[in-house]
Amino acid sequence: MAPESPGEPAPGLSPDDLIAVLPRLTRLSSALNKGRLVDRAAQAASPSLDRPAVGVLVSLLAAGSPLRIGEIADRMQVVGPHVTRQVQALEKRHLVRRIADPHDRRASLIEPTEAGNEVAHRYIASLLGWFAEVLADWPRQDRDDLLRLLARFADDVTARLALPEEEQT
Repeated sequence: MAPESPGEPAPGLSPDDLIAVLPRLTRLSSALNKGRLVDRAAQAASPSLDRPAVGVLVSLLAAGSPLRIGEIADRMQVVGPHVTRQVQALEKRHLVRRIADPHDRRASLIEPTEAGNEVAHRYIASLLGWFAEVLADWPRQDRDDLLRLLARFADDVTARLALPEEEQT
């Protein structure tokens, strides 16, 4: 639900509600960054790969089908040349391969090799294992609520950020 006018909270939300959540979001972001959770998961997946390279592999795994460079970049929210460099490095390590795009002979698609999929699975297993440990003592309903609300929140934030800047205020 959108605010009535820019800067006003949506109906049902008081300024105090919003102020109370900001420090928690900041604390969560800081804890995840300081804890280097993503770095540690990347290290567990493949000690010789950096986070962006693992990000390409995870994006391909999540897609479930080969993608163009631009599609990978969109999913990772980075620019195409960045992904091109990562893909070239991953090709040299035999973690991805280029295949012909059946719809456009001029283009190629990127797909993970079996070894690339294994790296992506190790990364995901490391992250999920860590979060599973954090949530292990939570009642099932609380875990279900968290997953449902977090998915909704992420979808809404992403959709809002995709709007033109003048519509975001």
